[in-house]
Amino acid sequence: MFGTRIPRYRTRSGMFDDMVIAQIKRLSQAWPNYVRPVQFAVEDVPPSAPAPWEERARPCSHAFPGSHGMAPRVVLYRLPLQTAARDRVELQYAIRDELVDCIAQLYGRRPDEIDPDWGR
Repeated sequence: MFGTRIPRYRTRSGMFDDMVIAQIKRLSQAWPNYVRPVQFAVEDVPPSAPAPWEERARPCSHAFPGSHGMAPRVVLYRLPLQTAARDRVELQYAIRDELVDCIAQLYGRRPDEIDPDWGR
């Protein structure tokens, strides 16, 4: 009924994916050596039981360091981020902050070193 270019065609999950892709592109321009090797994924919700070695549960994202030939991975959880955000702009900032925090965690850096606007 609607074409793919008509705004009604975009679902909330599709718009979320677009926001994630835009932030990854922005970060990869500034830090290509940090972002290029990382695999990114979006899941609807986090697993119900965190792994025993995890110090704290992160309901919005998770960074998995690379090991045994596997690339490092960052997973964002869509529903917790969308639920916490009041509007589209706040959601964009939340996605940015989660991505920056996870990338910084993977490389042992402070988030404000990756993006000076982190947390603002």
